[in-house]
Amino acid sequence: MLKLHDFCNRAVVGMGMERLGEAGPGVEQRAAAVADAACELVDTVTPRTWSAGAVEDVADAIDVLAEALAAIDPEAARALAAVPAATAALRRRLAPAVTDDVAEVPAPRSGRPRRRGLGPGWKGVRATG
Repeated sequence: MLKLHDFCNRAVVGMGMERLGEAGPGVEQRAAAVADAACELVDTVTPRTWSAGAVEDVADAIDVLAEALAAIDPEAARALAAVPAATAALRRRLAPAVTDDVAEVPAPRSGRPRRRGLGPGWKGVRATG
């Protein structure tokens, strides 16, 4: 099994990659930049240096990249179908909601009932005649 640090040290071509065509303008450069940034992140972090914001950013990036790769073909989509659930579980596990730690303060009430709007697109009553 290829480990992440092995990926960061060499180019890897997986099964089925040879059937892909030539990359569009800027795609290879951007993909290489994402891979380089991921390797730099791996070199920088330890289990104790993550923050909730950093976990959220990386999980968002994983979701976006998986979605982009899933668009290649149905087989790629099936292979990546579990990624959104996995990143959601990661968020719940490593970045608990801040609201759990903060007491909820109810909004002050004025004593009179709230006004209700008529909703978007309301044009008023039309009278004919």
